Amino acid sequence: MKATVTVSFTLNGKPQELDVPPNMTLLHLLREEVGLTGTKRGCDVGECGACTVLLDGRAVNSCLVLAPQVAGREVVTVEGLAPLGTLGPLQEAFLDRGAVQCGFCTPGMLMSAKDLLDHAAEPTEKEIREAIAGNLCRCTGYQQIVEAIEDAARRKNTPG
Repeated sequence: MKATVTVSFTLNGKPQELDVPPNMTLLHLLREEVGLTGTKRGCDVGECGACTVLLDGRAVNSCLVLAPQVAGREVVTVEGLAPLGTLGPLQEAFLDRGAVQCGFCTPGMLMSAKDLLDHAAEPTEKEIREAIAGNLCRCTGYQQIVEAIEDAARRKNTPG
């Protein structure tokens, strides 16, 4: 019998308790055990950013986090950005600015941008570029992505 550990954590605002192998990554837990496929599997070595999620409010590469490490913690995936099916300002800005091309990098970009916007009210272009530096886009849509994040920051800071 294969050894497992019980991992209790919060996922997109809902409590979870799963028995997983101790060497399973958070990426595989999300995709294979929970069925949340918005988090993409890219390089498996933390280089591409496709698997970025928020762990206790900070962007991490889920391919580099072992599932048991999330015990007692909060994980937010791209699905958690629209829990009621309504897109948030960041997602709307990505659509409005044409920042979604093939879409493979989009979940990771959104999660890195969410981390930035949650911790910087009015990020500069340089700060935005630094925040998404760990996310690779094969379609070279970086300018539209940066503009979308700038737009989302403005929307967040606009009353009403």
